[in-house]
This record gives sequence, structure tokens and C-alpha cells, in this order.
Amino acid sequence: MPLSVRLDKKTDSLLEQTALTLKTSKAEVIKRSLSDYCARVLAGRRKQPYEMIKDLLDKPGSGRSDLSSRSEEILRQRFRRKT
Repeated sequence: MPLSVRLDKKTDSLLEQTALTLKTSKAEVIKRSLSDYCARVLAGRRKQPYEMIKDLLDKPGSGRSDLSSRSEEILRQRFRRKT
């Protein structure tokens, strides 16, 4: 299906350089890029809530005795550090 997209000069130049480097057309670069981007977005949306925050949680056997009583406070601190 045909689709028309307007690009700024910087993006068009980047697209053209990429197509020349890959020895392919700009249309092919756009198709590959959109396919990759959409796949990553959809894969991210399928993540379970735990998957999205597991890097914020302590590892098993952390040695901390206050995790159950201060869990909300600890998570809030880690969220603030991550952003």
C-alpha cells in the first residue's frame, strides 16, 4: 500500500546515507526500520509488570531485613534514581 511521509532535511540525509551504505533503496530502509521499531514497541507492551521493574528490585537473599516493612519507600527511591 503506498504511503507518503514528509521528512526534515536531517532525517532525509540520514536515510539517504543509510541506503547508500547498505546498497539498497530508501524505501527498503524505511520498511526495515518500521518493522524493527514496531516489533520492539509491541514486544515491550507484552511485558508483564514484573518484567518492567525487575531491575529495580533487590536480588534474592539481599540480607535486608526491612524490605517487607519499607517496600513502598524503597521502590519509590529506586524509581526516582532511575529517571
